[in-house]
Amino acid sequence: MTAGPGFLVLPWPGVGSDAEVSEARGGMLLRCGALLGAVLVICMAAMRKWIGGGVCRSGERLDGKTVLVTGANTGIGKETCRELARRGARMVMACRDLSRAERAAEDIRKSTGNGNVVIRHVDLASLHSVRSFAKDFLDSEDRLDVLVNNAGVMMCPKWLTEDGFETQFAVNHLSHFLLTNLLLPKLKSSAPSRVVTVSSVAHRGGHIDFSDLFFSSRPYSPLQSYRQSKLANVLFSRELARRLRGSGVSSFCVHPGVIRTELGRHVEGRFPLMGALLRLPAMLLMKTPRQGSQTSLYCAVTPGLEDQSGSYFSDCAVKKAAPEGRDDVAAGRLWRESARLVGIKETC
Repeated sequence: MTAGPGFLVLPWPGVGSDAEVSEARGGMLLRCGALLGAVLVICMAAMRKWIGGGVCRSGERLDGKTVLVTGANTGIGKETCRELARRGARMVMACRDLSRAERAAEDIRKSTGNGNVVIRHVDLASLHSVRSFAKDFLDSEDRLDVLVNNAGVMMCPKWLTEDGFETQFAVNHLSHFLLTNLLLPKLKSSAPSRVVTVSSVAHRGGHIDFSDLFFSSRPYSPLQSYRQSKLANVLFSRELARRLRGSGVSSFCVHPGVIRTELGRHVEGRFPLMGALLRLPAMLLMKTPRQGSQTSLYCAVTPGLEDQSGSYFSDCAVKKAAPEGRDDVAAGRLWRESARLVGIKETC
């Protein structure tokens, strides 16, 4: 082909008809799209793994041992029970809603092959219920190797329990304080044994207002109340370890992470539009209940943690609690005040 004197124009190599060019471009776009998709999947998987945090890698068995978990019918409580049952423990699931608890227990029995999973009723909004539960447990169980204080409420409206206590402080702290103290004889006779108390990073910025624990005179803030109760968990766990030194009973406090559970239902109830908008990002950026249970499991089963009694854990590692959570004077004062409120002697 010629294009004027002295010029020769040749076809561009590999270029055919318009249809062939279009097909080549389409194939290139498909390959680029597939590559981009693969990169996004890899990045998402890496991000999910990072969000998942630490993993309990101990293979410790719990055959012949008894474990009690509060708030065990859903969320990280249920997943904690599932894994401990898989390791052979006798599981006692302490729950308020027995119908949901039985469904959860049956699921755990089937998935683990461990039929030694039982449910017991306790309402942590009632000190009478806690006392009744503890008495039944002491009368019916031979031992208690691990107590996981897992149940809790978050940022609920200002409700009062039947004992007249603000609900978040009562359920998250006072009832677990009472339950642990009532079960100490069984924990001591089963030593070495452990108490694992689930707190939260929200203890940072918390403050124990000893002059108004129940927001009777100051304006009620669901967030500040929650932070106060989670700080109380940290201080209780620390003081419990101090008082039980040399007894064979260890005490650990854990932050499970930010998890997709029912715990945030009160926040979504107050801000439904925000809850709907954040639901998809939450699915991507929060831990699953199984991932959230890992630090509780780590503290429950990992050998050699006795020297870390009183410590605060997150992502299966010791972390430094906030300064407010390391205040031994406040921890002692909280213990004494809690004992007075629930009507027990101070000493363990």
